[in-house]
Amino acid sequence: MFKTILVHVDGGPCQQSRLRAAALLAGAHDAHLVGSAATGVSFSSYAVLNGSMAMPVSNRDFQELRDAVTAQLDDFVAAAERLGMHGAEGRMVEDADRDGLLLQSRYADLVVVSQDNHHDRARAERGLPQYLALHGARPVLVVPDAYHGKPIPGDALVGWDGSMPAQRAIAAALPLLAQAGAVHLALVNPDLQSGLHGDEPGADMALYLARHGIKVEVAVAHTRATEGEALMDMARDCHAGLMVTGAFGHSRYREWILGGVTRDVLDHAPAPLLIAH
Repeated sequence: MFKTILVHVDGGPCQQSRLRAAALLAGAHDAHLVGSAATGVSFSSYAVLNGSMAMPVSNRDFQELRDAVTAQLDDFVAAAERLGMHGAEGRMVEDADRDGLLLQSRYADLVVVSQDNHHDRARAERGLPQYLALHGARPVLVVPDAYHGKPIPGDALVGWDGSMPAQRAIAAALPLLAQAGAVHLALVNPDLQSGLHGDEPGADMALYLARHGIKVEVAVAHTRATEGEALMDMARDCHAGLMVTGAFGHSRYREWILGGVTRDVLDHAPAPLLIAH
């Protein structure tokens, strides 16, 4: 069960959609909501800057950062109250967003963030969802800005490629999948990965899910489209309220790229997307 849900708070234009999703899940699981907001400057960095030859950060500037974050957290708590979530908690972190969320995620069951906002480059921290999935131990729910409160999970689409990250994502999503009207276990071109699927692709994972009381059907796509495009098309076709996929990280030049599930899924999934590494 999800009993503590951590929400990224930055006061940005996408915050309301992710809070709406987090509140819906908190209500369904009787969970505690925690909002995490960051000043962007750690106390140690503040001390170093003031002791260096660089232009120091004044006490007034530092306090203004803290005051701005306090206001964001107050707004978060008030917005959660309006959604019926009483007792929501705000936590200030004197660090970067990604590091503060990574720290706070140790004490949560699920982290809720937004898709990267390409229209708010000044405010948004790029690559936040994948950073948290790759470096943290908790599943990450990535919420589209267009999300307006559709039931989660509703019907769910689960990407299955036989990998360890996909297994971890499915295990993390079990509390949600158990509430789904139907679960579509999606395989894209499984014949290209026969060593990971066995004689009947998807059958063993479908049986695993069924033993958890989950209604599941296997959907196989043979396509020339990328795996990400195929999964998003399948999600639209079944009107999924939730997508679940594993996440891969590698590359020395880009801290992370997605194997199997493309960057497009992370940026453009039509429904909230649960990822785990």
